[in-house]
Amino acid sequence: MFSLRKLFGKEERFFDLLEASAEEAKTSAVLLGRFLQARAASNQPPNLDDFIQSRRKDKRLTQQITEELCRTFVTPLEREDIEGLAYALYRIPKMIEKIVERMALYPGPLPHESLARQGELLQLAADNVAFMVNQLRKGTKIDQIREANDKLQYAEGEADKMMLAVEKELFHGAYEAKDMVLLMQLFEMVEKAVDRCRDAGNVAFQIVLKYS
Repeated sequence: MFSLRKLFGKEERFFDLLEASAEEAKTSAVLLGRFLQARAASNQPPNLDDFIQSRRKDKRLTQQITEELCRTFVTPLEREDIEGLAYALYRIPKMIEKIVERMALYPGPLPHESLARQGELLQLAADNVAFMVNQLRKGTKIDQIREANDKLQYAEGEADKMMLAVEKELFHGAYEAKDMVLLMQLFEMVEKAVDRCRDAGNVAFQIVLKYS
């Protein structure tokens, strides 16, 4: 068991910012799931405002982390670890915003069942990233972090498998060539968002290992 608080005293600001950033990543994944449900029910173009605001908020948090690093001599984690984790977290809502932008451009019906499954995997991945980041402040047993990381890797693996099923669905479905290309790009972007969660989880996991 490790405790970063005991090692570095009462420096909490970086933990506050990193946790807030992880929560924005989680919020973006939840918003995408809700949007997919709404799109399945009405097939209406999405409202991008919530996604834009979430990404902008996370960008501000990332900028605050950079500013704090410039002003602070002693940090609770190594500077490159803080920077690496902040950047990895920011890439999640940024990618999700791109996904809904692409959906807004696609006028046809979406394969809702397959997208909903990918959205569930993305939420699972984002949930476990947030859990891992939250544990950095208070310390945790390495087994808990390893379990969360295993769930994250599972989500990433299942998202990869989903791409094979999606390819089969698109190739055997009644889609025109241009629609098939656009839909494949869309599914690949959702898979990439899961990969972004995996990347952030890997950074958090390495930090835990470093201080265990």
